[in-house]
Amino acid sequence: MKIRGAVLDHIGLPRPYAQSGPLTVSDLDLAGPGPGELLVRIEAAGLCHSDLSVVDGNRVRPVPMLLGHEAAGIVEAGDTDLPIGQRVVMTFLPRCGSCPACATDGLTPCGPGSAANGAGTLMDGSIRLTRDGEPVFHHLGVSGFATYAVVDRRSVVPVPADVPPVVASLLGCAVLTGGGAVLNVGKPQAGQTVIVVGLGGVGMAAALTALAHDGVRVIGVDQVTDKLDRARALGVHETYTPEQAADVLATVVIEAAGHPAALETAIGLTGPGGRTITVGLPRPDARISVSPLGFVAEGRSLIGSYLGSAVPARDIPRFVELWRAGRLPVEQLVSATIPLDAINAGMDALADGTAVRQIIRFD
Repeated sequence: MKIRGAVLDHIGLPRPYAQSGPLTVSDLDLAGPGPGELLVRIEAAGLCHSDLSVVDGNRVRPVPMLLGHEAAGIVEAGDTDLPIGQRVVMTFLPRCGSCPACATDGLTPCGPGSAANGAGTLMDGSIRLTRDGEPVFHHLGVSGFATYAVVDRRSVVPVPADVPPVVASLLGCAVLTGGGAVLNVGKPQAGQTVIVVGLGGVGMAAALTALAHDGVRVIGVDQVTDKLDRARALGVHETYTPEQAADVLATVVIEAAGHPAALETAIGLTGPGGRTITVGLPRPDARISVSPLGFVAEGRSLIGSYLGSAVPARDIPRFVELWRAGRLPVEQLVSATIPLDAINAGMDALADGTAVRQIIRFD
């Protein structure tokens, strides 16, 4: 079938992307779903730094590639347990359920799922996308910047029809990554403080999830004052620039900026016995400089959390229930809604640090 999507042809083009145009919105051919796969009509997709990291070259992927990994839509075909018309959340790391990594309860990314993501294929190694007869690679098993996608069943989680498309899309990456790090790794208790360093979509989702815990004090740290203002509007108790936060300490500190300086800041804000949890993805050659003494002498720990150390089929329903109860206002993460044709300008806004979550609507 014919679809329309945003394809990355050239990695590392100069900014502004609105002028250099690394992403081309074009017509493609999408083959039908194979065994264990689904055809999904995309309703909404979010722009995330994991998309930008492919555009700017921080994460090298094969090209041409149809980008987009944070999305939600409606099942339109496929021979699986999910009925036609079911709304689903896309998750960017499929879990095979049988490898040693899948036995770690979310702690370690699935081996076969990670291999497929790196190769730009679906779980069975196939590619369902072509353009002018040439293959186009899948992004993280989703390729959600398009009108339709074929995905493996293990790349989606069904959600009830009352969950709006925008909310559903954010559950699959921003909330699962940031909120999952709070629920699955931080596990804050009443009376404790959570600091979130980096208030983009993932960091804001972490802050909202921490606020959903009774008796937990939440502090936001970012260099962009507009994001500090937005965090306070969401209910974050205190906000600081990194320089202002020098004397603040917390039991749980989430680093969601993907920059070595942000991780060093997060480590410095972690109190004795506390946990620094890093979810941001820096450049592969990035390095930090910290003293190891505090980890031993003060019993502090540094923990990496990929996709919020989540098991999507388990954790997305937990976030749905928090949203239904009014304790997780995910809609407030949306800073702009843009058309697909404006995606290069959207990448500029993401790179500038001015966007929290931009959403592409397909309806």
